[in-house]
This record gives sequence, C-alpha cells and structure tokens, in this order.
Amino acid sequence: TKSVKYVYFFVRGKAEGDRTMKDLLGGKGANLAEMTNAGLLVPAGFTISTAACTLYYARGQKTPAVVDAEMRAQLKRLEQTTGATLGSKERPLLVSVRSGAKFSMPGMMDTILNLGLNDTAVEGLKARTGNGRFAFDSYRRFIQMFGSVVLEIPKSTFEHEFEAVKSAVG
Repeated sequence: TKSVKYVYFFVRGKAEGDRTMKDLLGGKGANLAEMTNAGLLVPAGFTISTAACTLYYARGQKTPAVVDAEMRAQLKRLEQTTGATLGSKERPLLVSVRSGAKFSMPGMMDTILNLGLNDTAVEGLKARTGNGRFAFDSYRRFIQMFGSVVLEIPKSTFEHEFEAVKSAVG
C-alpha cells in the first residue's frame, strides 16, 4: 500500500508540491512551493498538509505519531539545510508558523514568528547580530505571539506588563 505523505519540504528551487496542490497544502503552502519551483529566493521550510490537520482532528486533537515523525524528520532536514539548530546558542534556527487553507478564512490562527527563540537561543541571536536590543525584542515578540495565539492569553495582558516595564526603566 502507498503511504500517505503529511509534510512537504521546499528548498532552493525544488519543492515537494506546486500551485495545483492548494487543497492539500493550503493557499500559502501551494504558493510557497510554486515560488520555490520558479527559482525565487524563498527560505527553506516545510508545509504540514491539510491531511495532517484532518487526521489531527479525527484523533481527538492529538498529533498522530506518523505526522509527528514526519515533522521531526523535516525539521532535521531544515536544520541540515540551513546549518542552524532549533534552540542553539551558536547558530539558532528561527522559523515562522503560518496557517493557511485553500481560501483565506476569518478566525484562522495568527502567525507566530521567531519560533525557536528561548533563553539560550536569544543569546546566540544577540552574539550573531551584535544587537542585544534586537535579539531580546524578537524574543519578547515571540513570547507575546505564542502566548496570545497558542495559550490564548489576552494580548492586553502582555501590553500591560510591557508598559509597566517601560515605565519603570524610563
């Protein structure tokens, strides 16, 4: 039997997919694949298919082992391709997570930028850029986006704390 593929990789002019796969890759995923295949400068990445999403909901909102294994394998491939590692202090890999369906729909998950930043990786970003303010602001933004989108903490909670810190330090 043919195994089902759930995660599609794209890198330097070669994508596992194209614009005809909108139902499977969503609008953003299909367009990223198409731009990659066209030779445009698209950062390497991968798309988790709508089939994986369907399976996730069919399994009671639990990521099936087969999908988890594919995501981990593609993350390892992304790390090898970029020479960066998720959570690394020396060369941190930062990714953006974006949702996408065949058609844009209200209420879809917001984007999460800088996934991969943590207390260790932010030091690596600081060292690589020579800009601590940029590194820590990127980390703050990641924490706010993740907290709001994934943990459903109201954005106002973060803004209140941020304003208090800014006020305290002038």
